[in-house]
Amino acid sequence: MFRTLLCGALAAGLVAAAALPARTQDAKKTDAPKKKERIALNEPTEVARDKDYAVQGEYVAELANNQDKNKYGVQVIARGQGEFEVKVLKGGLPGDGWDRKTTMKAAAKRGDDGTVAITGKDIEGTIAGDKSRIRVGGDEGALARVERKSPTLGKQPPDGAVVLFAKEGDEKNWEGGKLVKLSDGTFLGVGVKSKEKFQAFTAHVEFRLPWMPHSSGQGRGNSGVYFQDRYECQVLDSFGLSGENNECGGIYTQHKPRENMCLPPMVWQTYDIDFTPAQFDADGKKTKNGRLTLVHNGVVVQDNVEFPKECPGGQKEAPAPGPFQFQNHGDPVVYRNVWVVPVK
Repeated sequence: MFRTLLCGALAAGLVAAAALPARTQDAKKTDAPKKKERIALNEPTEVARDKDYAVQGEYVAELANNQDKNKYGVQVIARGQGEFEVKVLKGGLPGDGWDRKTTMKAAAKRGDDGTVAITGKDIEGTIAGDKSRIRVGGDEGALARVERKSPTLGKQPPDGAVVLFAKEGDEKNWEGGKLVKLSDGTFLGVGVKSKEKFQAFTAHVEFRLPWMPHSSGQGRGNSGVYFQDRYECQVLDSFGLSGENNECGGIYTQHKPRENMCLPPMVWQTYDIDFTPAQFDADGKKTKNGRLTLVHNGVVVQDNVEFPKECPGGQKEAPAPGPFQFQNHGDPVVYRNVWVVPVK
């Protein structure tokens, strides 16, 4: 399970159109909403300047209803320009009490004074530092921001591990290896393949999703971890989404995660992987599917699932070993602390 830190949340028109004269009825409208400009940042000092970043994230509430107390997890997803989506999860946050069934939705907007108002069906509240509160139906109480960390974050390689990236200079272990130097460290960029190839293994990978509040779906923090350059575990900013096979922790097009354990953008996350490759006979015919167990941020999200075939974009299944690939999908995802223990 997660290590959890509680802290106070940081502070965070319609225009009536006049009737035009008949001769200008066909004039092009100029007051239509402008498309939000794409933002894609991975530098912490730049991200911190966005007031929405101080609001987005995870919260918990133990709300009183007469003599009873009900726990809720609240995910606040930034959509840019002071607007947010809000998900209220009965029982707690994913991996920490959520009943995996009950999800309520609301919207939120930041006012000029920095206070964020939450509104939805049977939901209302405010995010205003240590005065944050929320009401869900008849339950009401304080709302506290939490910052969760994966229990395997910073896990060190055991004896016999192949360290693929730990520090500057390790980019030489990758075809197309490139460093991304940020204010908080030097990391491995996307669009790279490991020079070493693997069969069965246990591996550890840490990744961080960029701040892209104006983007959504597959356009928001997209990358992927390919095993043997054949099978893809999706990497995506799917914080607050439903958890599908093309979202974080999913096996692309094949298996959705048991639970969406994606943390908010700009938080380091972990994949801990046990992989068994497909088996082939002497004639090259596949006799057993490859299998995978994936632990995302300390929670099992893929439990010994099978690969019926390679994933889209992957190399054809074959008996030969294959490399890791960190896919480049045009978004500034970064990786660190990558190591593999081959299993014989």
